[in-house]
Amino acid sequence: MSRVLITTDYLRPGDEVDKYLRGAGLETVHSPRSGRRDPGQLAAALDGIEAALVGNEPLTAEVLARAPKLRVIVRTGVGHDSIDVEAAARHGISVSTLPGVNANAVAEYTLGLLLAGARRLLPSASGVAQGKWPREAGRELRGSTLGLIGYGASARAVVPLARAFGMTVVCASGLRGPDVRFVSLPELLSTSDYVSVHTALTGRTRGLLDAAAFRRMKPTAVLVNTARGAIVDEDALVSAVLSGEIAGALLDVVREEPLPAGSPLRGVPGIVVFSHLAGQTAEARRAAGLRGAEELVAALAGRARHLVNGEK
Repeated sequence: MSRVLITTDYLRPGDEVDKYLRGAGLETVHSPRSGRRDPGQLAAALDGIEAALVGNEPLTAEVLARAPKLRVIVRTGVGHDSIDVEAAARHGISVSTLPGVNANAVAEYTLGLLLAGARRLLPSASGVAQGKWPREAGRELRGSTLGLIGYGASARAVVPLARAFGMTVVCASGLRGPDVRFVSLPELLSTSDYVSVHTALTGRTRGLLDAAAFRRMKPTAVLVNTARGAIVDEDALVSAVLSGEIAGALLDVVREEPLPAGSPLRGVPGIVVFSHLAGQTAEARRAAGLRGAEELVAALAGRARHLVNGEK
């Protein structure tokens, strides 16, 4: 009987994902990730494991080299930057993701952040909690320009929501589609009132939003990031907000999660950090768990549908 390790923190023994995997003849081992886990602990958890259903667990080359029985990794999400995909391929391990599984959740959350920033909801609530009664005017989204960096499933789901609020949408991406005007990244940065990141983390996009990028943006512009933290140069972002080059940032993701106590992002007026919640709805979690389990079973049978590292 093949043993399956499950580290995604919202999946539990006895839930429908567990029952599905056991019904497929697999033995499940739950070791949910909560906070940081050193490579030795993760390697120990993978001992004797043939397949893993994981969240953002950092599956490095070092860890994979210490998991000789592992044949399949499935991410319960859309990105795979936490996995050394090339090392996995060298060890004959297939890696799958779940494209578009949380697109609606991310899109709605993105609009929520836009609204919260435009109407200054967080400072208002914080002020009331402190015994004050802040009445600073916010801004309407209608008539503003939203720039999307990337045009994957979540970005495409944002477009109709933003248009319903009367926003103009532009996009910078290697992909193309009929629903939005595509522009160069410099033009997007210089013309957008809100810049929302929806691209994957790759060697090309790591640090994409750096000091030069922030200098191109409007002083009234707000950055929203629901993709990956390392796409943003956090030191440059802090400098840009403190100097008034841009108005602020709403970050659902950061370079190191959970946010370290000494992060430069802490305590900066205009920068708000959330706890990587964009894709975390009950509906998206259920879909990710079940689709992930289905992909894992298929991959063990040599029929993976969403491989990111080619055929084994």
